Amino acid sequence: MPEGSDCRKVRIAHLAGPNATIHNTPPLITSNKARRLHGLPLLSDVDGNPSRYDPLRPQRLALPVWVYIEHFSAHPLEADAAELYCDPDGYLDAQGRFSPTRSSATDVAVLKVELRPEDGYYPLPYMARQRDGSAWEADGISPKAPRDASRQPFMPDGERMFAEIDRLGVDPLGLGNSIANIADVDFFRVVPSGGYTKGSATEGQGAQGSASTAPEIEGRDFFAYRPVHLAKSPPRASLAQITNAAQRILSSGHYDGAIWTQGSPRIEETIYWLNLVLDVTAPVCGNASQRYHGETSNDGPRNLIDSVHYIRSRCWADEQGHNRAGAVLVQDQRVFAAREVAKVDARPGGYIASGGHGGVIGSAGQGGPSLRFLPCAKHTRDSAVNITRLPDEVMGISLSEGRLERVTVPIKNGRGELLEHAIPKVSIVKDYSYSEDDYGTRPDLEVEINATLDQYLRLHPLSGFVLEGLSPYGKPAASSKAVALERALYCGVPVVIVGRGNSEGFALSGGLFVGGSNLTATKARLLLMLCLMKFGMLPPAKDPGQPTALEKAVTEARLRLYREVFDTH
Repeated sequence: MPEGSDCRKVRIAHLAGPNATIHNTPPLITSNKARRLHGLPLLSDVDGNPSRYDPLRPQRLALPVWVYIEHFSAHPLEADAAELYCDPDGYLDAQGRFSPTRSSATDVAVLKVELRPEDGYYPLPYMARQRDGSAWEADGISPKAPRDASRQPFMPDGERMFAEIDRLGVDPLGLGNSIANIADVDFFRVVPSGGYTKGSATEGQGAQGSASTAPEIEGRDFFAYRPVHLAKSPPRASLAQITNAAQRILSSGHYDGAIWTQGSPRIEETIYWLNLVLDVTAPVCGNASQRYHGETSNDGPRNLIDSVHYIRSRCWADEQGHNRAGAVLVQDQRVFAAREVAKVDARPGGYIASGGHGGVIGSAGQGGPSLRFLPCAKHTRDSAVNITRLPDEVMGISLSEGRLERVTVPIKNGRGELLEHAIPKVSIVKDYSYSEDDYGTRPDLEVEINATLDQYLRLHPLSGFVLEGLSPYGKPAASSKAVALERALYCGVPVVIVGRGNSEGFALSGGLFVGGSNLTATKARLLLMLCLMKFGMLPPAKDPGQPTALEKAVTEARLRLYREVFDTH
């Protein structure tokens, strides 16, 4: 960023991710104004009386209108300081007629304003009804309505959400435009939460990255979790799509940073993936929310504003202007390192630093963004497994006619982008005490591991296991599981061990398995996936149940590559 850049707006790319509560809105429920107008049953309180207020939803005016606002109605104590105010614009009499002068003691002092469509969104009663004239009571026309009979509560990208934050939100000084005053934002639909099922040019589709007019399919082109019976989650291949889009956008040189938004239980994984795989020098902030956009006390807007300020502050920059903090989650006025953050509760403040050794590296919000600690683990441009350092192809394993064979697995295309089918398949095995069936070791009874291994060897040439063992070292509690996973290892399938849950100790490499340090199982899985794309599978033994001394030595040499990455990332 050039000298004196504090005087210019920062340029930010907003990347819309899947299942994002931060993009989700409460159902649009037909107001009592509309219900009275059309003779429909009214919304009522618990006593059966009509609800006191209609909730107001941001909408656009179609034509300019003049509105008379009652003087001193913005705050209960405005009139207490009446001597500090100028005179009102005029007065309304009992019949609603406007006059610049008061004609009666009952006249109401008013301020006069013209509201215009170009002003932006205004909070207004929701007047729409269903096609048959009935009131909207939920997202769909009926409980568990199919997609073609349900509305989408998720926004297709961030454009509308940012506009409403700037238009309807105010900062502690009473000012709006908290984002637009300091940042220019472009909006990209990477793996969005809402989609254009008709493929038509509707509001918001002018956003960056959304030029396609083909009908979009839920579960392929966009991923929502409401209505709950229609919930869809993105597949493994989406990680390639996310990586390629984020790398392309941030490598363009147009942006000072990016904001990634996603569902709050999932964002901890994606932001760590981006922390490992992106070869960029600009900051990437993750944001989520625990409450719908527009819901009472929604936390999403504050998190987004804090991310904008974080990017603008440059507290993340080293002497060369490169990002020294890696990808971060900016949430609840705290800055979390991507490697350590974990969600533990569905409430604002429901994120913690996992691993027991820090992870909250700074603050956001009041007083401005600041960093007090920096991650030692490698990330982004220094990551050994970022997209630039991944090879074009690696060696995988395939089981064919009862024999394990080495096969070539393409990782990137000719443009250096990740291929969707290259994303490895890695499972998490949960270990627990008192699991043995008898007093002997019976790996043949570990049906889950054996069946998964068989499927991997036949269908997934890049695959692995993460074992969540005893805390803190990840040691398997059951010897049968250990022996079954040892066989998998000599089939060429690497195994990483981590401690149980949010372990504060370090799972060290010992024996045959790779130590996952203090990573959670879900994050160790992501790092293992990238290691597989970096190093390929382990060399398989001719007889995995009885590997030779030479085969053991070759496997151990290969495992050192994995261990070095897990020890430093």
